[in-house]
Formats: sequence, C-alpha cells, structure tokens
Amino acid sequence: MEDIKSRGEKAFSIFAEVTIIVLVILCLAPFVLIIMASITKETALVKYGYSFFPKAFSLDAYNYIMKEAGTIVKAYGISIFVTVVGTTISIFITAMLAYPLSRIDFKYGKLISFIVLFTMLFSGGVAPSYMMWTRVFHVKDTIFALILPNYLMSAFNVFLMRNYYSNNIPSSLIESAQIDGAGEFKIFFKIILPLSIPAIATIGIFTGLAYWNDWVNALYYITNPNLYSIQNLLVTTMNNIQFLQSGSASAVGNVAVQFPSNGIRMALAVIGVLPIIIIFPFMQKYFIKGVVVGAVKG
Repeated sequence: MEDIKSRGEKAFSIFAEVTIIVLVILCLAPFVLIIMASITKETALVKYGYSFFPKAFSLDAYNYIMKEAGTIVKAYGISIFVTVVGTTISIFITAMLAYPLSRIDFKYGKLISFIVLFTMLFSGGVAPSYMMWTRVFHVKDTIFALILPNYLMSAFNVFLMRNYYSNNIPSSLIESAQIDGAGEFKIFFKIILPLSIPAIATIGIFTGLAYWNDWVNALYYITNPNLYSIQNLLVTTMNNIQFLQSGSASAVGNVAVQFPSNGIRMALAVIGVLPIIIIFPFMQKYFIKGVVVGAVKG
C-alpha cells in the first residue's frame, strides 16, 4: 500500500514539475521572441517574420532609440514619477482605510466594508468617469490625469490589507499601546505600519505594476505628447511609427526599408518591461508572504 502511495506521489510530483516547466516556457516565450525580434535586421523581419533564432543580427533598432534618447528619457521620467508618487499615495490611503476596517470595535466597519466591496463589483462607467475627471476635477492634460483615475484606490488591496491586519496584529498589542497612552495615529504609524511590510510590499507591487503598465489614462486624458509615459509612447509608436520618426534628423533622407520600424517597436517593448524585471526579484519574498497571509480569512 505504501509502495502504491509513494509511486502515486512520485508520479504527481513529476507531473507537477513538468507542468510548471511548460508554464514557465509559455510565459517566457513571448518576451524572448520580442528580444530576438528587437535584435534582428529589419530586412530579415520583413522577409522571414519573427523567429526565436534571428536570421540576421542587428542593433539598428537600439541605435536609433539612442539617437532619440530625449523622447525616451522624458517618457521614462514621467512613468517613474507617476509610478512612485501614485504607488506611495495609494499605499498610504489603502493602509489607513484598511486599519479601522480590521478593528472589531469600529462601529461602521461593516457598512464601509460593503461600500468598498460594492465599488469592486460595480463601476460608474467610462463616460461618467471621464466627465467627472475632466469637468469637475479638470485633470485633462495634466500629470494628475496619470495618477488619480483608476489606480489610486483598489478595493482588492483594501481587503488584502484588512485581512493582513486581522491575522497578524493581535488586538492585545493595540490595547497595550492604548494603555500606555498612545493615540490612534501613533499606534498606526509606530506599530501597525512597521509590522505590515509584507502586505505593503505586496500592494505596492500590484499598484506599481498597474501604474507602470498603464496607457489607458493617457489615452483618455492626455493629448500633449510631452506628457506621454513610456507605455503610451509604446502604444503610439505601435500604431504609428511616424510619431517617433517625426522631427528626427536621423530619419531624413533614409529609405523606408532602412528605418527599423518593427525592430524599434520590439526594442521599446523590451525597454518598457526592464524595470519590472529588475525590481521584482528583490520584492518577491514580500510579495509571496503578503499574498498568502493576507488572503487567509481572519
């Protein structure tokens, strides 16, 4: 009986490992293909299409991007600013909202939790949101249009933080601080936040990814090219390569086939995802711990 069980466990283990390997390959394959396309000669891309094994190696796309570094750096700077500022504000207000909801002595906890949950299930729609942000708050063509709409507050993150507080911060600790004369704000900033680093890192990753990958806000609210983020620059270039080419002295007089349009699109995609690839490994341990612990219902 034990031999049968051990054989079954071994077979399941092999199956699980093979499945994980296949999933990893499927996840990595598109990114690898983009990298290969970005270092393939334009004529080879036109003639043979995309391939994991470049027919003709070339760095023309990256060389052209270096010549247009001003546009890329500006878009990068906007993306970094929006991601850092938006994520910081989002973490702060999410943590502050989740804290009273985790307290069993909070009188209106159930009502506010229902309101937060309601926003996760239903939204006002695109048109009303657009009218509110442009006609009431007047954020159109401002940097605030990339920070305030859609990502500043997430109901999912609020419940994740609330569950983390409930499961990991004992009420006796809060009561002891109150006996010592600590007020609610002091308890929150001196005790609650330092003990919530895994959950904060988790929602920080979620929110940071959302801000970094966002191009919808710019599509709705931004018409000034000087406020384009790196993702919006990528989308605009994908749709019209002439946007990046316009005003470029390096493109004047070149034959169309010499302009590495497909390679530039792929190179921009690689550049856009690099910060996430670099940062995520350092945040992974907090991410896993925060998701696992915060997802357990208290």
